[in-house]
Amino acid sequence: MEIIDKRIALFPGTFDPFTIGHESLVRRALQLVDEIVIAIGVNESKRTYFTLGERLEMIRDLYGDEPRIRVESYDSLTLEFARQCGAGFILRGIRSVFDFEYEKTIADMNRTISGIETFLLFTEPALTHVSSTQVRELLRYGHDVNLFIPKGMKLKPKP
Repeated sequence: MEIIDKRIALFPGTFDPFTIGHESLVRRALQLVDEIVIAIGVNESKRTYFTLGERLEMIRDLYGDEPRIRVESYDSLTLEFARQCGAGFILRGIRSVFDFEYEKTIADMNRTISGIETFLLFTEPALTHVSSTQVRELLRYGHDVNLFIPKGMKLKPKP
């Protein structure tokens, strides 16, 4: 059996934008692992609201004082990037039964291919309605989204 010096979890996503739901998962997962790599996946087919550079900057600024969190981007298979980071786990959050079905399928595939375990944290009940998709929609129409993003996070509004 392989001895692991550090328990590192990869938290992959688009994070467009990073929400209080994501922040909650990171905070709670830090109780379970030594380090978290927040990994922004580059998906050319997705039309994002914020550029990759903006998302990296916003999340790095948010966690600048937390040495157990790194923020990176990748454009490969999540499993390949997890190996590059030395991650033994993948962190995912689930809000509903629909999320569970989707995440279970991916977790099973990832474990089969690489042996990397996925752990799922349930979203806190008060946050189940928060999604990046809905926050983006509010932003597009000029609404204040401060209730849905971490305190201290600076979103740069689009013209």
